[in-house]
Amino acid sequence: MNPEPTKSAVIKYRKLYDISVVLGDQTTVYPDDSPFVLKKTMSLAAGEIADVSELRLSAHSGTHLDLPAHFFRGSPTTESWPLEKFVLPARVLRIRDPSSITRRELEQKGVPEKEALLFKTANSESGLLSSGVFSEDYVSLSMEAAELCLKKKAPLLGLDCSSLDRYGDFSYPVHRKVLRNGTLILENIDLKEVPEGHYT
Repeated sequence: MNPEPTKSAVIKYRKLYDISVVLGDQTTVYPDDSPFVLKKTMSLAAGEIADVSELRLSAHSGTHLDLPAHFFRGSPTTESWPLEKFVLPARVLRIRDPSSITRRELEQKGVPEKEALLFKTANSESGLLSSGVFSEDYVSLSMEAAELCLKKKAPLLGLDCSSLDRYGDFSYPVHRKVLRNGTLILENIDLKEVPEGHYT
């Protein structure tokens, strides 16, 4: 039996931000993915004992993680990853380039070592993720920028759109490079209200 902790295990934060995307009618769906569907199977309004719903969705619906198993057979799946891999020091970086996250801009900002990197781009401000209409024109991560992040040993890369790779590059080279390195990918994050800075 573990002894009682002498200090509170609760961490107090000054402010919490919900960076997940709301699932619903305005959920943007990546081409060929299944749309999000919420169907009531029981209803209090119909005189039944409870409200019960059925959900149908792609694993890429809304805010989601890509792990190496997404592209590499035999790689660990979600349940294989220890929880501490998901509690990380993080840096939100505001990206000015309207089309791509470039190595040059990251070098100008300074990329920290061993921190999760969340990229706040024009995608967040444009309402891209909540429009309900997929756009091929989103800010993606360049290979050169990805290589810099991996050199800095970033454990996770997060982006405010459906894919790290630019639309149309269906070999997904940036995904493959990042995931082969063991770095996790967090996609469809909403950073509109989140200032640049340090986070957990």
